Amino acid sequence: MDHLNDEELAAVAALLSSERLSTFERLAGSNRGAIALHQEMLRLAAALMTVTAVVEIALRNAVCDRLTEHFGTADWLRNPPAPFAWGGEEREKIISAEKSARQAAYAKHTQEQKRALDAIAFRKRGGVAPSALPYDALVKARQAAIQVPMGQVVAQLTMYFWKRLFSPDYEQTLWRPALKRVFPYKTISRPEVARHLEAIYQSRNRIAHHEPVYGRRLAETEAAFDFVARHLGSRGGDGATPLEKLLQPEIAELRDRSNEMRGRLIALQGVR
Repeated sequence: MDHLNDEELAAVAALLSSERLSTFERLAGSNRGAIALHQEMLRLAAALMTVTAVVEIALRNAVCDRLTEHFGTADWLRNPPAPFAWGGEEREKIISAEKSARQAAYAKHTQEQKRALDAIAFRKRGGVAPSALPYDALVKARQAAIQVPMGQVVAQLTMYFWKRLFSPDYEQTLWRPALKRVFPYKTISRPEVARHLEAIYQSRNRIAHHEPVYGRRLAETEAAFDFVARHLGSRGGDGATPLEKLLQPEIAELRDRSNEMRGRLIALQGVR
């Protein structure tokens, strides 16, 4: 932060807030060092988020493929065949995701397309909305008339939903008959998968709120990335999974940034 003079440094500190910088100042020992460390942590977070995004997408799609095969229907998310039933929390997440998917689809409609939805939304009234209907109610009625494909609903579900499918609640109904094939090696257990997904989820949330990830949490997240990359899917003749090979450059970059951060923190502790 040598390129900032004292006045500029004070202005930056105010922008970032003393409360936010307190953790970094405790580690760095000075306001200037805290701001420099803050910026380094954000760069590390960017590397973490790149790997997180790929892992989340890969996990989501692998789960969808396995459950489509297991249930024998493409609409297993919204209408799973009996006797399977979603737990209350997951059911609410799916309903919310479908609502969000409809809202996203509606936002892309032209005004003409939006008005055309009245034919479905107000079928019992001859396709004409009540003249006194509030605008918000009109929009909700039109959105409810939109049929969104499952893929758009899937895209609205967060990492929280997907990691929940590896919880004890679904040991018998999802893990054993289907999701074990996402992590096909015999030595892999559901609790092990759940533990690593939880580590990724927790760090993902911290990054999303611009909170630092370092120390034990960083080590656990890196271990979780390695686990998922090495075990999600089948290995090829070279002993690596396609996901592992895809993420090699990103994980290597993350490892370099992580090691730099660890070295920086060790050096700061030595100075203090």
